[in-house]
Amino acid sequence: MSARENRLAYGNDVDNPRDAEVLRTIEDERLAVFTFDGLRRITRAHPETLSRALERLEESGMIVRSPGGYTLAERTKEALSFRSADAGSKSIPILHTFLPYPASAGKIAGALKGRWFDNARWVGMAEVEDGFVMKWVTDDGTALIDAKFSLSQLDIEAKVSHDSDLPKAVRAAHQLVARISRLYGGTRPGSRTAFMRLGYVAPTAM
Repeated sequence: MSARENRLAYGNDVDNPRDAEVLRTIEDERLAVFTFDGLRRITRAHPETLSRALERLEESGMIVRSPGGYTLAERTKEALSFRSADAGSKSIPILHTFLPYPASAGKIAGALKGRWFDNARWVGMAEVEDGFVMKWVTDDGTALIDAKFSLSQLDIEAKVSHDSDLPKAVRAAHQLVARISRLYGGTRPGSRTAFMRLGYVAPTAM
């Protein structure tokens, strides 16, 4: 993308193609909050290259450094034309479950935010019309795991670079559900681990 195309897409503050690439990733994943390490694994950018890009975007006021990583400035949210969640890379459904206590989803999200588990590293959160999406990426950057909380349901999907990377995503998804189930067990005093009715989806080849 040329400098002129960058300005047309993201405004006059973006001339550098590296900065535009970072913004395209943020737009594709609909990220509202994200970490440096998570973004680095998704883009597979060199740490110094990504650091300089984020510094330029921060200096231009397009992103803001926060305790949890980075957040988008309000004007950036308005400038980015967020597309639907299934835009870009192909999403593969891994599993579907009903949440025992839908009203507790916010507390569960708070407990999961910023956490790493097994081979999955925290990326950040995305905004959707009927809820929110929490995102993790495998430590080698080959699979992205999306956990969408909406109403009384949780859907976990994966985006993988190659079919051979799918088992990593499935493993991470099941580790995530196990952790969520344990967290739900502690949302009510004296409660046992809540039963979550799972609907497994057989992964198909890309």
